[in-house]
Amino acid sequence: MFYVARRMARRRIAALIAVVSAVLGGAALITTTGVLGESGLRSHPPVTRLAGADLLIGADQTFGSGIEALALPERAGLPDRLVGDLAALPGVSAAVGDVSFPAALLGSDGQPVAAGPDPATAGHGWASASLAGPVTGEQPRQASDVALGESLARAAGLTVGEKAELVVAGSSFSGTVSALVGSGDTGIYFSEPAAAEFAGDTNQVDLIGLTVAPGQRESVVSAIEARWPELTVEADRGRGDVLDPQIGGARALLLALAGSMAGITLLLVGFIVTGALGVSIDGQRRELALLRAVGATPLQIRRLAAGQATVAAAVALVPGIALGHLLAEQARRFLVHLEMLPEGLPLSLSPVPSLATAVLLLLTVQIAARSAAWRVSRRPATEAVAESRTEAPTHGRAAGLRNGAGLLLIVAGLLLSVIPLVSRSVIAVSSSALAGIIAAVGLALAGPTQFQVLSGLLIRHLPGRISPPAWLAVSNVHGYARRFAGAVTTLAIAVVFVITYTFTQTSLMRAQAVDTESGSLAQYSVSAGALGGVPRGTAQRLNNTQGVEAVAEVRNTTLVREYDLLGEPEVESTSALVAGPELASVVDLDVTAGSLEALRGQSVAAGSATGLEVGDQTRLYLGDGTPTTAQVVAVYDRDLGFGTLVAAPELVAGHVSALPASVLVRTDGSAGAGAALTEKISTEPGLVLGPADPAPSGPSGIPADVWINLAAIGVLLGYLLLGITNKLVAATTARRAEFATLRLNGSTVAQIRSMARREAGLITATAAVTGLLLAAIPMLLLGLGLLGRPYPAGPLWLVPLTVAVVVAIGFASIELATRQALRLPPAEALAQRE
Repeated sequence: MFYVARRMARRRIAALIAVVSAVLGGAALITTTGVLGESGLRSHPPVTRLAGADLLIGADQTFGSGIEALALPERAGLPDRLVGDLAALPGVSAAVGDVSFPAALLGSDGQPVAAGPDPATAGHGWASASLAGPVTGEQPRQASDVALGESLARAAGLTVGEKAELVVAGSSFSGTVSALVGSGDTGIYFSEPAAAEFAGDTNQVDLIGLTVAPGQRESVVSAIEARWPELTVEADRGRGDVLDPQIGGARALLLALAGSMAGITLLLVGFIVTGALGVSIDGQRRELALLRAVGATPLQIRRLAAGQATVAAAVALVPGIALGHLLAEQARRFLVHLEMLPEGLPLSLSPVPSLATAVLLLLTVQIAARSAAWRVSRRPATEAVAESRTEAPTHGRAAGLRNGAGLLLIVAGLLLSVIPLVSRSVIAVSSSALAGIIAAVGLALAGPTQFQVLSGLLIRHLPGRISPPAWLAVSNVHGYARRFAGAVTTLAIAVVFVITYTFTQTSLMRAQAVDTESGSLAQYSVSAGALGGVPRGTAQRLNNTQGVEAVAEVRNTTLVREYDLLGEPEVESTSALVAGPELASVVDLDVTAGSLEALRGQSVAAGSATGLEVGDQTRLYLGDGTPTTAQVVAVYDRDLGFGTLVAAPELVAGHVSALPASVLVRTDGSAGAGAALTEKISTEPGLVLGPADPAPSGPSGIPADVWINLAAIGVLLGYLLLGITNKLVAATTARRAEFATLRLNGSTVAQIRSMARREAGLITATAAVTGLLLAAIPMLLLGLGLLGRPYPAGPLWLVPLTVAVVVAIGFASIELATRQALRLPPAEALAQRE
């Protein structure tokens, strides 16, 4: 049987090349997704602090469990008594509690010295210096003593005994350098009493470092996990996770990216691979039918088809998987460039994604090949031979079920696109993109039947003086509806995919911009990232500046909201603003119920997309996992631009940074007010004056998450177009015998090429119109729901460009393949067929 498969494969090189290309691209995409997903589960950042600790212990920084666990970005504290309890465990040599707080060293110019990765956590107690490296000098004993990391001191030009000016926990600090710590350390260390005061809680530490006796690490870990199962205990590379709770968010981003790509990637890969195999098997129907006639069993026929396809897939798997690893690294660098991933977080590489890719694709190939050969293998031998020159019918029970299922999917997709009209939210935007793809899948199922009906109507209404090539083209389209419907479907999916996924992103971006532009009453924002937060008293001093009418301190945090969905408990993590009643003077949230004046104590304002109403009690988990209940005091409509929740400062006090991330400033709009504000900012170290509504982060002012989506769309579109081209070329090349028969019956080469061009015109025109119709309704409803107009936001030139590309690919693939097929003399082409 292998000999027969090899002989058959030699005569179907074009079709098998299409299979190889489809599998190669699919392997690359699936491997990329798998590597990113595995990195989200297993990757660890380097240990940048406390490298002398054998074990680092912190609170659990996740909400929930398993793959659906949510990362908590705010540091959850530990009781300081736990340091003594851990030190008393057998095998523990020393236990050190570590606290972190904002601290920045000022240079000779009065501005912060940029040396550390995060000024918000640069300050520490002296105890943790023992785990940071060698020490030169003496420990800080007085409240005015300070020890500097050696790298930080070198950047500032300071040494032991010299005076240092700092901003610590939002206040000015003058001290004497008592010691230098480590060889590459950038921390700032204070006496333990002073550090506890700066941290704001004398009974709590952020994490604990342990040194253990040789050979005792495993027993110590077991003892800690048995007695304190709620703690996170890490050794070796895992210590980096405990040092920075933000790493959990970075890994969650990789998981979310892999998860969001997985569905559409698997759909496209399955569709393209199945289509390529369908063309390959369809071209061998006569050979398979003849094998049935000479005694081959149905199982042998299916094994033959599957074995041939598996060999072709195996050839493509190795280079495809290798390409996938290269793409994954490029994706990581792209995320680092967009500042959505820390530079130090590497990819986690193991055989798991490669093996999963191989198994998944080989299984897809087996199922697709056996399904494609099912009909010819199950037909009686005489009927199989008779049908080998024609197509399977597009009527009958099976075709009717397929057509009905496809039409139901199209209707379901159109119904799903209504969601933006009733919910102005990110989830509603996602449903619009999904609606187009569901409708496209429905088209793939219903396409053959519907295409034959449409082509039948076209035949009956052809003019009497139509040219022979045009008549042949329409007759071929009608007679081979399944073959041509496959081409129409793949081209239509390309149109739907590009338009829906691109315009959903641009429309969301525009809706968010409209909200922020309309709601921003302030003209300026004052921040102090180099100090770890805006210093205390800054807002009051800015409010006293000439021309300033209102100021409001703003922080950012993450809240996890618990709610019921169809009677089942659900949770969602959302970014939230932290601000008091003064927010109303600098931001117009378009409040529809309640008032921001009541934003005090245990209260929140909620966006309309949450479904909450004034007076509701909502269950929340703060950024460090602390549970609480808040009362809704206001509901607002501009939640796309400002987030779905605004929390009162008292609600999150002690669970987020005590320093505001920024101060929003509203002036009288005069030039004098702007000049006075600029002069005021220049006199205070570390403050940065910027617009209240800054451009989104990312290249060209486009948000980073939009860039990620556009990059993913580009990669997937490239694979989709490659699959379309391969399928059209293989299907056209397989028609050499048909072209040879026409030539022997008197048709010229020019007439056959004219016929092929008209077929290409029918295919591309139908695909473009169908794709535009399937994409138009979701995009029209999206525009109405988000922007109040019957069209989406974005580059409208993309629509004609997409249609032009699809038409060009369709025409070029069919034209070039037709020219190649016509190079063979008719007799030779028929001999190869037979």
